[in-house]
Amino acid sequence: MFEVITISFAFFFGLAVRQIGLPPLVGFLAAGFAINIFGPPLGLPDYTGETLGHVAHLGVLMLLFTVGLKLKISQIAQPHVVGSALLHFAISVAVFMPGLKLFMGIDWNTALLLAIALSFSSTVLAAKLLESKRELSAFHGRTAIGILIVQDLVALVVLAIWSGQTPNIWALLVFGLPLLRPVLHWLLDLAGFDELLVLMGMMLSLVIGGMGFEAMGLSSEIGALVMGVLLSTHNRAKELGSSLWSLKEVFLVGFFLQIGLTGLPDQGAIVFAMAVGVLLSVKGVLFFALLILFNLRARSAFLTAISLTAYSEFGLIVAAGILPEFLVPLALAVSVSFVLSAPLNRFAHPLFERYDRTLRRYQRNTLHPDEQPKDMGDADVLIFGMGRTGSAAYQFIEEQGFKPLGLDADTYIAKAHQDAGRNVFFADAEDSNFWRSCKLGDIRAAILAMGDLDAKLIAARSLRQRGFDGPIVAHALHESHQEQIREAGADYTYLTMNQAGIRLAEQTAAVIGKS
Repeated sequence: MFEVITISFAFFFGLAVRQIGLPPLVGFLAAGFAINIFGPPLGLPDYTGETLGHVAHLGVLMLLFTVGLKLKISQIAQPHVVGSALLHFAISVAVFMPGLKLFMGIDWNTALLLAIALSFSSTVLAAKLLESKRELSAFHGRTAIGILIVQDLVALVVLAIWSGQTPNIWALLVFGLPLLRPVLHWLLDLAGFDELLVLMGMMLSLVIGGMGFEAMGLSSEIGALVMGVLLSTHNRAKELGSSLWSLKEVFLVGFFLQIGLTGLPDQGAIVFAMAVGVLLSVKGVLFFALLILFNLRARSAFLTAISLTAYSEFGLIVAAGILPEFLVPLALAVSVSFVLSAPLNRFAHPLFERYDRTLRRYQRNTLHPDEQPKDMGDADVLIFGMGRTGSAAYQFIEEQGFKPLGLDADTYIAKAHQDAGRNVFFADAEDSNFWRSCKLGDIRAAILAMGDLDAKLIAARSLRQRGFDGPIVAHALHESHQEQIREAGADYTYLTMNQAGIRLAEQTAAVIGKS
C-alpha cells in the first residue's frame, strides 16, 4: 500500500502542475501534503514517513555527489563566492533576528536560530533547477553552487555549536582525502561502463561520503559532495554523473514528498510561511547587490540571485536538531518558497531581458570576472559550445585551413582550451549583452554545438538579428528539435545519432570496397 499511494500521488500531482507550466517538483510538494491528509484513511502504513525520509536522504546525497562531479575547488575559493555568501549570511541574520523577536514574541536565542535557518538557500532546489536547464557549468550556475557550499559549511558549524555535537578524532582523516584521489580515479577506470559504474557512484556518495563522514561526526551531505569533487577532474566524471541520473531523480521525489509529510500546518504556521514568503524578495535583492559589489555583470548577478531565492532544506535540519517546535512552520515556509522560486527560475532569462536596461544601471564600470569578448578578431568560423562535439568541429575546421573561434559558457572549459593553445573564450550565447556588444568581423559560418536547445535557438536568432547571412549549422538530439532550430535561423541541422550511424556505415563500406 505504501508504494501504491506514494507513487500514484506523486505521479498525478506532478503531471497536474506540469500542465500549468510549473515544474513537477512543485506537484511532489503538494502530493506530500495530500498524502499527509488522505493517506491514513486510505490505509497508509505508519512507517511511511520514516521510509520516505531514508529515501529522501539517499536522493540528496546522490544529488550533491553529482554536483561535486561538476565542481572545481578553485570555483569556491573566489572572492565573489566566499564574500557574497558570508556577507549575505551576516546581513540576513541581522535583519531577520530583531523582526522575528518583535513580531513573534520569542526569546533572542530562538530568534537567532530561526534567522539562521531562514538565511540559507536551497541546495537541492537550485541544483535541480540549474541541472534541468543545463546551467550547472555556466558562470552563474557555478557561482550559485559555490555560494551554497559555503552556506552548507556555515550550517554545519551552527549545528555543531547548538546541538553540542562535535567531530570526533577520526575527523582528522579528512585532511588526508586528497591522497585518496588517485585510488578513486583508478577505481573509476576499473569500474567499466555497466552496473558497476552505478554501484561505484552509490558507494562513494552513500557509503564513503555519507556513512563515512557521519562516523567521523561530520555531515553526510558534505561528505557526498567532497567525494564528487575528488573525482571531478577525471575524464569520466560526466559519464559517472549521467549513470546515476535516473536513480537520483526517483529518490529525490521522496525528498519533496517528505517535506509535506513533516506535519500539517495550523493557522500560525500558515501566517509565518506567508510572511517569510514575502521576504524572499529581500533575499534575492541582497544577493544581487552583493554580487554587483564583487564586480559581476548584472546578468550573472541576477541569474545567480534568482537561483538562490528559496529557503533551504538545511533550515529543516537545523530545526529538527535544535528547534523541533518550529519544524512544521519552517517546512511550510520552504514549500512556499519552492512554489514561488521554481517558476521564477523558469522565466529567469526572459525576466532579465525585460528589465535589462534597469538592472545594468547598477553594473560597475570595471573589468568583470565574467567578462565576454567583444571582437572576434580574424576568425572566420564561430563555434558555440566547446564540449566533445564542438572540440571535434574546431579541430576539423582548423585542419581544413580555416581560423576557428570557440565560445563556451563554462569559464573552466574555455580556460582549458586556452591553455592547450586554442582560440577559445568565455561567452554565453543566451546573454543579450554579448550580442549587443560583439562584432562579428570576418565570421563566414557559425556552428552551434551546445547541448541545450534554448541556447541554440537564441544563438541562431541573435546571429540573424545581427545581420549575419552566412551558413549556420547545428546538431540536434531529436527530430522535433530540427524544425525549431531551422525556424530560428539555422540553414543545416543534423541528428547526432543518425550522423554517427552514417559515419559508421561509410567506414564499413570503405573497408569492404578495399577488400
